[in-house]
Amino acid sequence: MKRLLRCLPILLLVAASPPPAPAPGPDPQWLAGAWSETRSAEWHEEFWSPMRGGVMLGAARSGSGDKALFWEQTRILRTPDGKLVFWASPRGAAASSFPLVAQSPTMIEFANAAHDYPQRIRYWREGPVLRARISLMDGSRAQEWSYAPMGGDGNAGTEGTESATKPTAPSNAL
Repeated sequence: MKRLLRCLPILLLVAASPPPAPAPGPDPQWLAGAWSETRSAEWHEEFWSPMRGGVMLGAARSGSGDKALFWEQTRILRTPDGKLVFWASPRGAAASSFPLVAQSPTMIEFANAAHDYPQRIRYWREGPVLRARISLMDGSRAQEWSYAPMGGDGNAGTEGTESATKPTAPSNAL
């Protein structure tokens, strides 16, 4: 009994520890490229460089007609311990970090419960289509995009990318 009581603090500490982060996975090279979605007059674009030197650089912009309503600088960094972290800087604001929480060969998900919105960021491939979703931790307030590869003229590859889920502009839109 005394032995059990001596081990109890250690057992409680182990039980209260958060689950371990996913093991470092491969670079999400399938995300690299220029991506576009058009819904009537609305347009959404994302651009990702291939991972090089532990950094993937990204950018996004959304608008209607000739007017940009939102833009963002993004990056995925591999930390010295090998973990991936997504950083987002909407309209040049201070960057927020979202550590990796899940990864497969065609999906990557980052989350930060302390961030106001979004708290969860997920990208995945469905064949040639790049899908993206942002939401709160519980999946509420979800916005989703379905991107096709962008053509050289900035418009090709956007036909047929209309989505049934129409996102609303983020609360911090221009």
